[in-house]
Amino acid sequence: MAGSDPVEWYYVGVDVGTASVRAALVTREGQVKTTAEEMVTIWKPHSDHYVQSSTDIWAKCCSTKVTQGVQRNQVRGVGFDATCSLVVLDQNFQPVAVNQDGEAERNVVMWMDHRAAEQAARITSTGHRVLSRVGGVMSPEMQPPKLLWLKENLRETCWRDAALFLDLPDFLSWKATASLARSLCTLVCKWTYCPTEKWDTSFWTAIGLEDLLENNHSKIVFLDKLNINKKYQTHVTCCPGSPVGEGLTKEAAAELGLDTGTAVGASLIDAHAGGLGVIGADVRGFSLPCEDQPITSRMAMICGTSSCHMAISQGPLFVPGVWGPYLSAMVPELWLNEGGQSATGRLIDHVVKGHVAYPQLQEQAVKGGEHIYSYLNRHLSSMAKDLGAPLELLASSLHVWPDFHGNRSPLADPTLRGAVVGLPLSQTLDDLALLYLATVQALALGTQHILEAMTQAGHYITTLFLCGGLSKNPLYVQIHANATGLPLVLPAQTEAVLVGAAVLGACASHDYSSILVVSDWRNCVLSLSFYRKKHSVFLRLHVHQREYMALMND
Repeated sequence: MAGSDPVEWYYVGVDVGTASVRAALVTREGQVKTTAEEMVTIWKPHSDHYVQSSTDIWAKCCSTKVTQGVQRNQVRGVGFDATCSLVVLDQNFQPVAVNQDGEAERNVVMWMDHRAAEQAARITSTGHRVLSRVGGVMSPEMQPPKLLWLKENLRETCWRDAALFLDLPDFLSWKATASLARSLCTLVCKWTYCPTEKWDTSFWTAIGLEDLLENNHSKIVFLDKLNINKKYQTHVTCCPGSPVGEGLTKEAAAELGLDTGTAVGASLIDAHAGGLGVIGADVRGFSLPCEDQPITSRMAMICGTSSCHMAISQGPLFVPGVWGPYLSAMVPELWLNEGGQSATGRLIDHVVKGHVAYPQLQEQAVKGGEHIYSYLNRHLSSMAKDLGAPLELLASSLHVWPDFHGNRSPLADPTLRGAVVGLPLSQTLDDLALLYLATVQALALGTQHILEAMTQAGHYITTLFLCGGLSKNPLYVQIHANATGLPLVLPAQTEAVLVGAAVLGACASHDYSSILVVSDWRNCVLSLSFYRKKHSVFLRLHVHQREYMALMND
């Protein structure tokens, strides 16, 4: 790193999550100096349809200012991460509507949009060889089934007018730089692209999307930024953190309040940015099982609206029902497997806010000046104390199957639905607290199920590294330690996803030679907050629960 210059340097990380845009100004030591957040709009025009606007998202990226009080030339690089949502643009780079309502601004099919479940099942039924890289099952959260749905249902509108399909992280780097180079993270993880084999044209033909192969794959790959119809570039793919184009354009720099030419790093999917922000942490001297072991002994768990379980390996490991292996999708030259749960924070909110006792919970939390989940955690502790029983066993007669939005991993079945067994007639605040506890426990057992699948396929994982909103909930973290039997490590920088995004800008600035060399930040990323297993009886009870609920779903 060029560290002789006395001027303080900074990097900006921008994270486009499900419901908001967040930004952070990060020092070259990896400390978060300033953060800002803006909410984005979500429309739900039909069941299982979730839609956003790329215009709205970019406007919020520009209004989340974090560089006040800093000279523009002190900001050396910018990195973007975002959900793996599908953006549709026409030949003039204007938005194209993705629903029958025809609202052009609503041109983003969100990651959690499951309208293409039937198309995903048909793609899986082809048994095509590319499916081996997504756990054998095509998910409706990936781009091929979404594209197929648009062709079959909006052929005379969206499909006719669309000239470019982009993953949201790549859309952001394009808006910033005018370069259509795309990140390997998005292409490999969501589009079936393989860095060594490139596009498998037989796959697109087999699933009925052969028209996307026309004009040198022009609608799904990389075109000259000045003339989308006439002049084609060589296909350009970038490892995350690689410099994109010539940095910020004049227009984007003005909108973001930065200098023209400021370096922009090739983007990441939001979960992968969180993984990058925590998985390489230096934890020497704290007697963790991953100490002095390869980075492949670690799993990064990014837990928010949904959860992702990121494990890396030196060679490709094929895990049934788990996405990957993906080469260089998060860490260059290493293979990534990505497990996940489609609804975690969202499921907890759904269960708690839909309960008849929720208004009483709100009233009590406001009265005590607490967040509702802090109150629930404290309420459960009081219940355990009054009963003289471990908190973890309070819900032993209440069973939740948590796949309300389908199972992403390892069952890989988007048609599964949730269930609750053991509900009483009463609907008190105590009942709400127990249902909340049982839901958290069910999610933790889902994580254990993913770990078991990865272990059976050859991963050796000894320590979990958590980040994201749910990692701030001590009950959620402790229950995961109980269920997995592994130590859990939490970030000192609670905005690990933003730090991961800023790492991309730092790499693009050439202040560091690669993502792996941003080692000076690692000491700042992780605190020494460890959670270890408490009650093994909890795991024994709920293994029975999981088997019972699996039989119900059969």
